[in-house]
Amino acid sequence: MRLPDTAHTTRPWRIHALTGDFRVEDVWALPTPGGPGDLTLLVRQMSTREGGFSGAARALFALRWRIGRLYGWDGPRTGVGARVRSLRERLPADLRDGDRGPDLRAVPLTSVFLTGDEWVTETANRTVHTIMHIGWVPDGSGGHSAQMAVLVKPNGLFGTAYMAAIRPFRHLIVDPALVRLIGRGWRDRSGEPGPA
Repeated sequence: MRLPDTAHTTRPWRIHALTGDFRVEDVWALPTPGGPGDLTLLVRQMSTREGGFSGAARALFALRWRIGRLYGWDGPRTGVGARVRSLRERLPADLRDGDRGPDLRAVPLTSVFLTGDEWVTETANRTVHTIMHIGWVPDGSGGHSAQMAVLVKPNGLFGTAYMAAIRPFRHLIVDPALVRLIGRGWRDRSGEPGPA
């Protein structure tokens, strides 16, 4: 379920001190009910899961990578450490020296830091520098679940236009498919039955 930006911006996340030049693209509630220390289980699941997107989402990803290859959007000189500096360079000492967390295998996201309630990954290309923030949020009744926020810094007018063009596809197809995939993996891990 999509959440208002304030579901991310009003929480005391450490990421806020590092991303003043990024904007919140969107925030999603993830169907991952768990206990206070379960973020590491979700991180492990997300960093090792290889697929499961819907056919429409897979087709959009394939089209995006094909266009990116054609126009050189995703080359080695366009990513983190080349076109943009890594968010890791902004980390205070305790986060820099702490657990970085695993990189994702299914998509090109590199882990920045991992704490008990936050996991941050990043990617960049010629269009945008993107941060994925997974926060582990108390539910008010002793349990917790995850929220996923996507923060972006578009690269100039082209990046801004690109983000505007893909927003409907992300909101209607790609992100809901990702949320369902994460929820399905969480239920499979815990043995809970899925929705009827």
